[in-house]
Amino acid sequence: MVSSCEANSLVEGALALKTPKSKLANLFSLNQHRKRLGAANVANHLDQLSWDEMRAQVIDGDSLEYTYGSDKNLKTHLDNLKREFVGHSELEYYHATLIVLIRRGFQVDKEFNKFEQLWYQQKEFLVNTLNTRWLISACDTFIDHSNDDYLKSLLMNAVILVNTIKMQESERYLTATENAISNASRHSSLQNERLALFDGVAGFAVGTDDTLRNMRWRLDKLAQAHPLGILLIEIFERVQKPNADTVYSRFRNLHTRDKTAWWTE
Repeated sequence: MVSSCEANSLVEGALALKTPKSKLANLFSLNQHRKRLGAANVANHLDQLSWDEMRAQVIDGDSLEYTYGSDKNLKTHLDNLKREFVGHSELEYYHATLIVLIRRGFQVDKEFNKFEQLWYQQKEFLVNTLNTRWLISACDTFIDHSNDDYLKSLLMNAVILVNTIKMQESERYLTATENAISNASRHSSLQNERLALFDGVAGFAVGTDDTLRNMRWRLDKLAQAHPLGILLIEIFERVQKPNADTVYSRFRNLHTRDKTAWWTE
């Protein structure tokens, strides 16, 4: 009979990080080829309107509806995706379509060049209109395809931030603790005692800690050194907002010391 420890070891041994497929493997993949069918027509249609015209056009529809997963048929996937942008501009949908074309391997260099120019020329509009999901998708696209190593390193901070929050919030859901409230005695103890977490790392002195303020100063300095650093800062600001209901916004609500605040609005 296999013990629980042995069973866990077997599972752990069976799971390992897989390496991504090479560009050559994707090029000759039948599955990827099917996903690209019709891409040329999509790309040609996108080039019919200017970005200013796209900004002015609002997508009609009964209600906004988020997609879950992706259809292998490109047209079906893009039609489903368009419902996410009901009430929003065609330019936001254009941005999403470029990402889809790039991810499906259609004329990647050409489509990424359009994507990159779009961000440099329309960054204020995109930062103010795209939701966080699509801002992170933009970060992923730059990380995968840009030749700018500084930008890729900068935006990886945003991806790690949001994915860590997603893990933490998903765990709250799994453990049914999304409605848990702060324990007053434990809150008080954090002001006077060290909370050991893992490998020498200690918990926050919730309410007064300067760690996030100092991190924010470093983050601002790095972001200011690049024209697209605004992308990282926008995402960081969004996770602090009270209506975001993230660990950052909840810690913000518990913070009492003005000089160690880490948010700007």
